[in-house]
Amino acid sequence: MKFTKLHILGVLMSLMFIDSNAQQVSYEEYDLDNGLHVILHRDNSAPIVVTSVMYHVGSKDENPDKTGFAHFFEHLLFEGTENIARGDFFKIVSSNGGDNNANTTQDRTYYYELFPSNNLKLGLWLESERLLHPVINQIGVDTQKEVVQEERRLRVDNSPYGQLVEQMFKNLFTKHPYNWSVIGSLDHLASATLEDFKAFNEIYYVPNNATLVVAGDFETDEAKGLIESYFGPIPRGKDVVKKTYEEDPITSTIQTSFEDPNIQIPLILLGYRTPGQASRDAYALNMISTYLSDGQSSKLQKRLVDDKQMALQIFAFNYGLEDYGAYLLGGLPLGENTMDDLIVEIDDEIEKLKTDLISENDYQKLLNKFENDFVSSNSSVQGIANSLARYNVLYGDTDLINTQLEIIRSISREDIRAVAQKYLNAESRVELKYIPKQNTEE
Repeated sequence: MKFTKLHILGVLMSLMFIDSNAQQVSYEEYDLDNGLHVILHRDNSAPIVVTSVMYHVGSKDENPDKTGFAHFFEHLLFEGTENIARGDFFKIVSSNGGDNNANTTQDRTYYYELFPSNNLKLGLWLESERLLHPVINQIGVDTQKEVVQEERRLRVDNSPYGQLVEQMFKNLFTKHPYNWSVIGSLDHLASATLEDFKAFNEIYYVPNNATLVVAGDFETDEAKGLIESYFGPIPRGKDVVKKTYEEDPITSTIQTSFEDPNIQIPLILLGYRTPGQASRDAYALNMISTYLSDGQSSKLQKRLVDDKQMALQIFAFNYGLEDYGAYLLGGLPLGENTMDDLIVEIDDEIEKLKTDLISENDYQKLLNKFENDFVSSNSSVQGIANSLARYNVLYGDTDLINTQLEIIRSISREDIRAVAQKYLNAESRVELKYIPKQNTEE
């Protein structure tokens, strides 16, 4: 029997298939009287501990006339507190052997510290200070306005293809606040007052809108006592009311373009509005993305980059969010090939997905890869802390850390075909031609 490279790869990947029963993550969760949700994951195998807080606030919760606030607060709440001098937050962490950071999406904001386990108390105190005693004053606001302005210029306005997702979402969503970018508008931030920022903090940075995760090496009774001591006295905020938005279906292709002065090679991006990330269909869309463009043997990579050499790069991914998702497909044409040429090729591959079942071998490779990725994402206490917070806040089911693989394994080849038929239709997408800005000067 002749063993091809692909066959050998499949055999090796099958050997990596891990029994999910061996990957169970133990945890305990409960609520404080003020509404703070607490999740504890004890793992004494290494002397480290993570303290993290995820707030259920992102850019979608902003006033459309005051965008960028959630991301702005990611920065602002490092400025200092009543008991932490301005600029000392990072110094305290690093001087005690720790590491920390934060990030913001359309749906949530996440802060974390990683410390040697003997600094659990310090980590909890830091996060309780951020929640209870933040100092929001004019000097902090003015400082962070400059920081965020520079970040937008560096990462978005002056970065090649930096406005790609922003331009797609602007066309894909017309009613939902996913319409604007996480970093928001610099004009909105510039015109915002100190009172605007204080009001945003009062609404969203409250214990009943937060999930605290402690993961790593600690004693459970001690951790519970410290959590009650530091977070228990924090007053409950008003109930956070989440608005809902329903987009009208896209019934005919939306064709649009954007000129970027930072690029020389055009890019075609196809966008389809899809269900939120907790939907079972979203799991199938994630698998389709991997099938089409992840790795050298993926269908679009092999067809357009390797065999036909029509594209410099090709990609597909499901941009999963809480309320909706955005399935994005695109590429950079190579040589004399055009963006329209790539659309024809991509559509042909999509039609195959909608007509035929993927091969059993490709299906097994998908399952293996998703299993491996899932296990890898939870191979550290940092990864587990993030997963526990994310599954609780955005999916409403903390135990997905133990059961998500069952959902993935339940997606059949027939499901993949049905989901492609349901969502990946040309008449219900946005076609964005992202092109170099033409110099009109003589």
